[in-house]
Amino acid sequence: MNPQKTSPQPSVRREADDAQPVDRIPTRTLLEALAKVYEFVLVTDSSGRVLWRSDGLVKLCGGERFRVGCEVKTLLPLLPEFAKPEQAFELRSRLRRDGFLTKAVIELSNENEKSVPIELNVVPVSDRSEELPFYVVIARPAESENSVRAGLAEQSPGGVSKSILDDAPDAILAVDARGFVVYANAAVERLLGQGGSQIVDQPVAALLHDAADLERLVSSIGVKREVEEWTLTLTRSDGRAMRIAATARTRWLDDGTFAGTVLCMRDVTERHHAAAELSSKNAELEHCVTALAHDLRSPLVALLGFSRLLRQDYGTLLDDTGTHFVDRIEQAGRTMEDLIHDLLELSRIGQPGDRKALVNPATVLHQLQAELKARLEAADIELELPHDPPLVFCDRTRLYQIFSNLIGNAIDHMGACERPRIAVSIFEEGDVCHISVSDSGCGIDSEYHEQVFEAFQSLGPARDGRTGAGIGLAIVKKIAETHGGRAWLESRSGCGTTFHVTFLRHN
Repeated sequence: MNPQKTSPQPSVRREADDAQPVDRIPTRTLLEALAKVYEFVLVTDSSGRVLWRSDGLVKLCGGERFRVGCEVKTLLPLLPEFAKPEQAFELRSRLRRDGFLTKAVIELSNENEKSVPIELNVVPVSDRSEELPFYVVIARPAESENSVRAGLAEQSPGGVSKSILDDAPDAILAVDARGFVVYANAAVERLLGQGGSQIVDQPVAALLHDAADLERLVSSIGVKREVEEWTLTLTRSDGRAMRIAATARTRWLDDGTFAGTVLCMRDVTERHHAAAELSSKNAELEHCVTALAHDLRSPLVALLGFSRLLRQDYGTLLDDTGTHFVDRIEQAGRTMEDLIHDLLELSRIGQPGDRKALVNPATVLHQLQAELKARLEAADIELELPHDPPLVFCDRTRLYQIFSNLIGNAIDHMGACERPRIAVSIFEEGDVCHISVSDSGCGIDSEYHEQVFEAFQSLGPARDGRTGAGIGLAIVKKIAETHGGRAWLESRSGCGTTFHVTFLRHN
């Protein structure tokens, strides 16, 4: 493969009275990515107005031919300059019929009146915020490039035997240092409906028509990074749009020169649709929970209000049994109130309102310690907090809920012991931040270790006799999972309990 040439950074050429047409391109970073990969690039709007041109294209075809802001015919500024005008009709017809061009070879008259063979690829690119597409024209000298590429096509992409790649279940493309496809295995045709003969020798950028996807793909070429997967939208030859999971691995020669990129692609359309359907159902369920919780609050407020009036106005007329009944009504009402509150919190976790940031857990813990002071002293429990803990990447409110539920759970359910104690520790392990809350209480049998994290599963009555809603630990688990971590516990009956929660240290 050819070493990559150093391409100039995108330059914008404007006339004095021009209204900065390059600003109409949705993403400036897309131009920077294109300029790093392709030497000869032109961008026009849907009416054929030149928005941007690379310096390499100016040198190849003449400077005045691509003045920014000028009007061009049928999106091809090269057509009026054909050495063989009869070629113009065929290419105009193809462009009008298909809306794009790939591997279109023309002969251009240069400034010395010599015929220069040029290969053109015209790619329509759309942005989700724009109604009309813009067009990317990628050119290259036809003869010199094709002779080089004929040799490249015989090489094994990435040093792997072609017979192995041909039989691979995933679609595999080898892209040279100039951004053109030099190899496509048999799975590419099954995936895209286009055989290797149609895709090889065209720019890999011609496969995509979404601005964000195109920027992501082109930006992956020639960049040293860990292999990562991202999703793209590709359109098959039959017009069907597909969601594709793509990975890119770059290849470098011993001297450090970039040699090309290998792209692996897999159809994840069904998985994407299933995830979208699941997300829709979850949103619908969360909406139902929210609506139900709000609907339940109205009769609950009435129930608690009338029980309070009953106690105030008729308390002296009630005997011990009647007073006990009123107490039970109020206790059940408060339990219902807590349940509604916890259901709403559970449904809100992971919603766009969460704002993740580096949070100092010490401030959260000291706030909670002050709030729990009366309960801790009443139970004679020592709360041990970490000194100078590391920052946690988390929404602050969610971190408060983690500590509040775990420490509050320990206070309520640790049971009688000789020296009641709750210890909180926070430390970093690789890419995660690890939180643990331990108590010296009665412990939890192993058969309940998974069950306690399910909604409506309680560890039993609290030390003051209250029965919890059984949602606190479910909230802890969901918060951990929405922050890229997990929650679990370690315990044996009679030997205390330690709850563990992990968070990713970064987004």
